[in-house]
Formats: sequence, C-alpha cells, structure tokens
Amino acid sequence: MTARTARAVEVPVAGGVLRVGVWDAAPDAPTILAVHGVTSSHLAWQLLAEELPGVRIVAPDLRGRGQSNALAGPAGMAAHADDLAAVCAHLDIVPALVVAHSMGAFVAVVLAHRHPALVRRLVLVDGGLPLAAPADLAPDDLVAAILGPTAARLSMRFADTAAYLRFWREHPAFAADWSPELERYLAYDLVPVADGEAALRPATSYATTVEDTVDMNTRPTVTEALDALGVPTVLVTVPRGLQNETPGLYPPTHLVALLARYPAVEHVAWPGFNHYTVVLSRPGAARLADLVTAQLALAAAEKPLAR
Repeated sequence: MTARTARAVEVPVAGGVLRVGVWDAAPDAPTILAVHGVTSSHLAWQLLAEELPGVRIVAPDLRGRGQSNALAGPAGMAAHADDLAAVCAHLDIVPALVVAHSMGAFVAVVLAHRHPALVRRLVLVDGGLPLAAPADLAPDDLVAAILGPTAARLSMRFADTAAYLRFWREHPAFAADWSPELERYLAYDLVPVADGEAALRPATSYATTVEDTVDMNTRPTVTEALDALGVPTVLVTVPRGLQNETPGLYPPTHLVALLARYPAVEHVAWPGFNHYTVVLSRPGAARLADLVTAQLALAAAEKPLAR
C-alpha cells in the first residue's frame, strides 16, 4: 500500500483561518468531506486515504483542534458546519459523500440541515445520533461524564513527543492496533505550552470541547437537524467505547430507541472495534473504505446536486 500525503490548505472562516488537509487524486476523482472527532485532527483519516487512492479526501482540523486550535470565536455544531461550508466554497467542491466520526458526525448532520446543497449522502461513524448523556449536569461534569480521561488529557503536560507516545501506548483502546500512522497522528496533536514552559500539551482547546459537548448534548441543534434529515444516511456503531469498554457510546437499549425515532437512518454494527480503532486502525480503515466505496457508487448513479 502506497502512503499518501495530505497538502495543507488554509481557509478563511469566521474568527481566523481553518487548517485543512487535502489528499489529492485525479481531476475526475470523487471527493469526500471527512470530519473528525472531538479531540482529533484531519490525520484521523490518513489510513482511510491510503485505502482509497482514487478518492480525493478533504479533511479540516475543526476549530479548536490541530492547527486550527487558536481560532477565535464561538464553537458549537452550527459554527463547525458553517466552517465546512466555507471549506467547500474555498475549494469549489460539492462532496459526493460526507464521512464523519464521533463529534464530527453531529457536525455532519447539522451541515446537512444548514447547507443542504453540500450534502448528498452521509456516513456517520459512531456518532451523530443523540448520546445517552446524563441530564442536568454542569458543563465540566457533562464533559467528564461523556469523555472521561479523554477530556482530562487536555490539561496534561508532556516533556516531549516520546512521553506523549508512551502515554498512549498504555491506552487500552490501542493495545492491539499500534502503527506508524497512529504515532504521526498523535505527534501532530502536540503544541508548545503557551506560557513558555518547556513542555508540550494536546492541541485541542478544552474550552471549545466544553462548548461543543454542551451544544451537541443539551441544545436542540442536532435533534432539529436529525428531524429534518432528508439524505441517505448510514450509521456505523461499534460495541466498545473510548476506553475499550462495553457498552460503547450507543448501549443496545438506547440504540433501539434511536433507530425507532429515526427509521430512515440505515444502521450497521461492526463487531471487533472500539470508538477509536473503527477509524484509527488498519482493519477499521479497510472496512470503512469498503463502505465508502459502496456509497460513492450509489452517489455516482444519482443526479448531482444543483449548485
């Protein structure tokens, strides 16, 4: 398998500039817009890009993450959706497919609601439908309840990249799925500590993470978008969560109720993966590539969206 390298594009958005990774392909290649999760970056899609050499993949670092972590202004699902629309306008694309993981799946659903001319089909990977979030929690407590150690990591400091990789080596989600691509993805996440301390920290803004988590779990932004959803949508769920625990983000009883509420959403369950490895492992990326290929074939047979 030949490695692909994403080129960096800077896109003006409200409050500053959004960093976008683009894995280029032939001029007539289909384009997918790929949207990462809550503390992730565009490099979450590196393995998928390698599985799909004939597909152009456009993947931003969402505001507050990666090299977009210093973007000023409010966040929330609508702001991220508008950023994605700005990316499409800047690159002059209408994606054949939007593929989104975790929080990115919630953003993708809102994108379909706010900018319907940009969304033909959706693949939502372990996200996008409401979580079984505890009610009436303060914002910090809500983040802790949903993200746990994932959120706690954002306040940690690391002496160097090697120390950060050692931290992740002990993470239960990646016990059997370590790779050079994962190391590159993790190293990209680090930025210098702002106060001049000789240390590194995760790039993701904790304040933006709180704002996004509150928005997608307590406000009507996502449910209103789901109620209006009118494009073919596939939801992929996996049995294990962020710490490789069971159940995952969608416990069976909760999932049954969601699918009853949103019967137009096609659901597929993929055993053997956790919330991370469904995208960030070679087996997960290979299976996702098969699904993307099938969805692109369906999109190719449809009438293109009017621009």
